[in-house]
Amino acid sequence: LESWVDGAEAGSDFPVQNLPLGIFSTGGDERRPGVAIGDYILDLAAAAELLDEDWREDLARPVLNAWLSRGPEDHRALRARLSELLSDERYRDDLELHLIGQSEARMHLPCLIGDYTDFYVGIHHATNVGRQFRPDNPLLPNYKYVPIGYHGRASSVRPSGEPVVRPSGQRKPPDADAPEYGPSRRLDYELELGLWIGRGNALGEPIAVSDAGDHIVGYCLLNDWSARDLQAWEYQPLGPFLAKNFLTSVSPWIVSADALAPFRSPMPPRPQGDPAPLPYLDDAADRERGGLRIQTQVTLSTEQMRRSGIEPFVLSRGSADAAMYWSAAQIVAHHSSNGCNLQPGDLIGTGTLSTDSDEGLGSMVEIGRGGNQPIELPSGETRSFLEDGDEICLSAWCEREGAVRIGLGECVGRVVASA
Repeated sequence: LESWVDGAEAGSDFPVQNLPLGIFSTGGDERRPGVAIGDYILDLAAAAELLDEDWREDLARPVLNAWLSRGPEDHRALRARLSELLSDERYRDDLELHLIGQSEARMHLPCLIGDYTDFYVGIHHATNVGRQFRPDNPLLPNYKYVPIGYHGRASSVRPSGEPVVRPSGQRKPPDADAPEYGPSRRLDYELELGLWIGRGNALGEPIAVSDAGDHIVGYCLLNDWSARDLQAWEYQPLGPFLAKNFLTSVSPWIVSADALAPFRSPMPPRPQGDPAPLPYLDDAADRERGGLRIQTQVTLSTEQMRRSGIEPFVLSRGSADAAMYWSAAQIVAHHSSNGCNLQPGDLIGTGTLSTDSDEGLGSMVEIGRGGNQPIELPSGETRSFLEDGDEICLSAWCEREGAVRIGLGECVGRVVASA
């Protein structure tokens, strides 16, 4: 299909083949659902007369939780209807007045997030970080048997563009006898994908890995900001706490699993000698199509670079399918395997997605080898970790021959001084 909307041409992030949902506002107006198309947002509440009457109440609310709970049948029906409306010239006069420029809108979280869980499925990241602490045995024995995760803080998840206030906490330098309290000196980003849960499951009723895809309504970019010095001191024995719960940034659009269907790929084969997944995590269809050919990029711009008109510096380029040891379906199946009930609007992070090459590393702690090899920037500055004024931009897209490019948009955050 081709859309009549300006900017929705093939090659853009938001052609008519994408149609991600989000929540936006303009001026002092209330938050409402919209769909990204080209350089615009179609106001779904304003266009309600052209949509199924049964959908209108859920698509007029300031969050998408009720709509996400409907399940894939209604989601696909809306997607088909929007494809028709935005590609057929007959509807142009009716809809053009309900298009708002993306630059004129403010984006919000698409859902009221009840719970946020972050996983650790990027095996190259886990190996790189583990090697800094355990050179001879970087991966702990459970890594290849169980998808590792921790429960994050839902209240501090924010949409792209929110400032990153440098966190303070306890930090203990290796040569110090006791910890001190103060602003983090080793602030880092983490490149991740976010999974949005649509239809949930009842408490005590696990989701089978073969059914998990019906519970993942879509994807976004996720930056799990991390204070590495706080993390090193606090993480034993119960894992991350203040080093990560101060902020998590997400891109604002829910890119549907159906939009990404042409870019499904086999999961990377497990290295010889690795254990096979336990039966509850194994599924032939997921092995064949559980991977996601999503291309990723991370850029950094400093305050000095912006003043001098220097383009953002590319820190990394990689691919999600080359980074994930466990698939999205396996993450969801494991999360619910003990009977945990997932709910519409829950957010799940994949963990940092680094490839096996230096070009595709997903965090500063990896790129700079734990601070031992500072990065040289075009401005003449160097960075081991993030400084005040630094801006990180995550972006991602899918493309292959025979399919229209699909974008996930951007996830941006700029560091500001500690409060």
